[in-house]
Amino acid sequence: MALSASLFLRQSQSLVMTPQLMQSIQLLQMTHFELNQFIAQEVEKNPLLEFSAGNGETSGDMPDAGDSAPVEEFSAATDAEGDWFDNGSAQPEQLSERLDGDFENVFQDDSPQKRPDAPELLSQWKSMPGGEAGEAYDLDDFVAGTVTLREHLGQQIPFLLARPADLLIAQHLTDQLDDNGYLQGEIGDVAERLGASSAEVERILAVLQTLDPPGVYARSLSECLSIQLQQKDRLDPAMQALLQHLELLAKRDFATLRKLCGVDDEDLVDMLAEIRGLNPRPGTAFQSGSIETVVPDIVVRASNDGGWAVELNPDTLPRVLVNQTYFQTVSKKPVRQGEDQNFLSECLQTANWLTRSLDQRAKTIMKVATEIVRQQDAFLVHGVDHLRPLNLKTVADAIKMHESTVSRVTSNKYMLTPRGLFELKYFFTVSINSAEGGDSHSAEAVRHRIRMLIEKESPDAVLSDDDIVLSLKNGGVELARRTVAKYREAMNIPSSVQRRREKKARAKLAAC
Repeated sequence: MALSASLFLRQSQSLVMTPQLMQSIQLLQMTHFELNQFIAQEVEKNPLLEFSAGNGETSGDMPDAGDSAPVEEFSAATDAEGDWFDNGSAQPEQLSERLDGDFENVFQDDSPQKRPDAPELLSQWKSMPGGEAGEAYDLDDFVAGTVTLREHLGQQIPFLLARPADLLIAQHLTDQLDDNGYLQGEIGDVAERLGASSAEVERILAVLQTLDPPGVYARSLSECLSIQLQQKDRLDPAMQALLQHLELLAKRDFATLRKLCGVDDEDLVDMLAEIRGLNPRPGTAFQSGSIETVVPDIVVRASNDGGWAVELNPDTLPRVLVNQTYFQTVSKKPVRQGEDQNFLSECLQTANWLTRSLDQRAKTIMKVATEIVRQQDAFLVHGVDHLRPLNLKTVADAIKMHESTVSRVTSNKYMLTPRGLFELKYFFTVSINSAEGGDSHSAEAVRHRIRMLIEKESPDAVLSDDDIVLSLKNGGVELARRTVAKYREAMNIPSSVQRRREKKARAKLAAC
């Protein structure tokens, strides 16, 4: 068969992802912080975009006639008294002298002409209005720096070690501390790297373990607790045996611990209470991390008609406008050909697209949030026990949108309700069949029931997983035992055996 080139027409439909469409999708799933950053970058690049001021400034408004009446009354009263105002006969210079209204500098030594070495304080303080800097007042310039763990230890080391070789080993060990204050490196590796003996590094480490905070430079949890107990003079043989078997303490195996430590129930309770008072992570007090506050995107309030009022949080709505006045002013200039005209047209198109995309984003979030509130009305009224099972397809079909759009809207966005602050994805849970053939139950509601059952149990009647399954079945929830165990472990709830040991230990501790 011979190969040949030919021309023919073909008609087909295809969806093309334009850059504008891709950015619209990205805007939909952006958080409040990411959206503000994106808009700030666009405003910086586009001269036709600007942030709206919200409420207008009224500082330049002139007072009306009614505002001057009190001033006239005050002038008439002082005129009648005649103690300092002499019926207008006094000259302005004399009046200023009588009122001590001279604003000249009375501290002549501070004048720059007489003291050229004195700094200009007006230009140094950013908070001074009218200063040369002209910047806003910033409290961060006056906040003391946060002391880190390594800086805190570095201030103590010179008081214990003097030899340069010892200081070098101490500095190397300090550099290998993690955020919790634990030593991550091996003694043999440190000794080989620095050309010292392992015994010398062990000696320096023993000295460093006496520093504040207690427990720092430990290589394990057991060693960290031992250092703190040793500084309190409470590291006896029974306590050492307890620290060597912390895995039994995690399992609440108190019977085995009593045998290993050679103590009775009362002594073991005292030992456990003392361990609870120790700090297993001594370095966390020096962690300097900023606390990020979650700002809700949607606010739900009870309305007067018995329903729910769903509103977008105005603090999270981006306020950006297209400066049409500036565009018209520039357009009236002589027509510029080439790159200038193309740049102006592109900026106008980008600005209009951005404002439309932000408006569409707000409307989409509002649609999804309103449908979620409608579906979860029982949760808002009665609590988590009445949380309905919900999936993305149900909401997407109700608002005539695609599931992917709903998924992007519910990503990293929060709703403030009378029941608290929740992420939108919290309302989408797995459905669990009912034991009586009625409405299905939400997995989150079932987990809440399991948590409440365990919290209400007594030390003498601890519920096993089989007991929880039976209790849920009586409440209309059909659930397998392995599912109950999975939910319990996901909520970090120990088994019935460990809970029984822990509750009995707490009861004895409370009795003591």
